[in-house]
Amino acid sequence: MKRKRTAILISGRGSNMTALVEAAADPDYPAEIAGVISDQPNAAGLGIAVARNLPVQVVRREDFGSREAHDEAIDDALSGLGAEIVALAGYMRLLSAPMVQKWQGRMINIHPALLPAFKGLDTHRRALEAGQRIHGCTVHFVTTEVDDGPIIAQAAVPVMIGDDEATLAARVLKAEHQLYPLALRLVAEGKARMENGRTVFSGFGDERENAGLFIVAPRPSRDGIDLEQLARITP
Repeated sequence: MKRKRTAILISGRGSNMTALVEAAADPDYPAEIAGVISDQPNAAGLGIAVARNLPVQVVRREDFGSREAHDEAIDDALSGLGAEIVALAGYMRLLSAPMVQKWQGRMINIHPALLPAFKGLDTHRRALEAGQRIHGCTVHFVTTEVDDGPIIAQAAVPVMIGDDEATLAARVLKAEHQLYPLALRLVAEGKARMENGRTVFSGFGDERENAGLFIVAPRPSRDGIDLEQLARITP
């Protein structure tokens, strides 16, 4: 099996990066981590990547006069790593349209909400203010519209009585750490791909039986984050 070379873009602590790195440590996992790139030189995730003997590179925003110029430097770094897939893991900078279009279908992101609800920032606060009883996270293909790309997988967690932003965020983060490796696996295996603005699933067996949408369904548990089962919703 030829593993897909995957580069991870980060801006901060790198917790989702770590989840992907740990998953890829299994030689049977279909993606290998080619390296980590950050726009922030003090990103904590860089230290984690170095400790894991991964190539790291910092491409600082301040060194470039425009978003497009910065993205070109990021793209050069990706090419240097031989990246085939790009995983955004807490990368806190909007990418330019040319960059997104070049990597379309090969760039994925994780968002701390059940898209299309709560796009953008402060998702946990907004979910609590809206009185949501179910919250979660989404992995999607990146498109030029923020948090609007075709969905690959989602995980739901309950909103508990007495939750605040911190407790809800912690519960969602646990789900993220399980969901992102699963979603990257689907993309690297070619079982989830972007076609005509939609996510198409294949390779799960009988195509007639598996023509529907695949989602991650958590088993009932205290935290609602056991993601071992893959459920199918058919039209």
